[in-house]
Amino acid sequence: MTDSPLDLGPQARIVARLAEAVTDEQLAAPTPCPDTPVRHLLGHLLHLSIAFRDAARKDLGATTGTNPNATVPDLPPSWREDLPKALDELADAWRDPTAWTGQTRAGGVDLPGEIAGAVAADELVIHAWDLARALDLDYTPDLPALASAYSFLLAAAEDPNRGNGLFGPVIEVPPEAPLLDRAVGLSGRDPEWRA
Repeated sequence: MTDSPLDLGPQARIVARLAEAVTDEQLAAPTPCPDTPVRHLLGHLLHLSIAFRDAARKDLGATTGTNPNATVPDLPPSWREDLPKALDELADAWRDPTAWTGQTRAGGVDLPGEIAGAVAADELVIHAWDLARALDLDYTPDLPALASAYSFLLAAAEDPNRGNGLFGPVIEVPPEAPLLDRAVGLSGRDPEWRA
């Protein structure tokens, strides 16, 4: 493999731009994730960016071994500087073709690098949608990242062992709906959700 299958940089920059738009007053606003205000969604984005950066580097440890559902993510005071930096580092780490090969770990789960990269794309695409909806902002994801996220979510939805751990029950969306709406539905969210 000579090139990375997917450049996460464009989607990471979209997430950073949405996060930059958050005002202090909006930190307590609801998001499409139940019981997850904007501040906790941003904390999750910060932590997952670090975890998937380290997963790409095969730097396995506390950042890659912690289940994301184990604790409510804290949002440090320096998050406005920390989150864009972590997103840049995540994108840079996944530009290395070796990130997509071999085994790694994220969220306490051992998985192939290629799957970890798809999960990272899914996290960035869907949580950017969550953030945009919470802030009532327009959102157009990076199309290659969206396609990767959709493929991952479709495979996850067809897994008989899916349960409700990572995702809620699939929300049925018409097959002619935009790809983003179909991905959102597969993630267990209602594409019509509004704050």
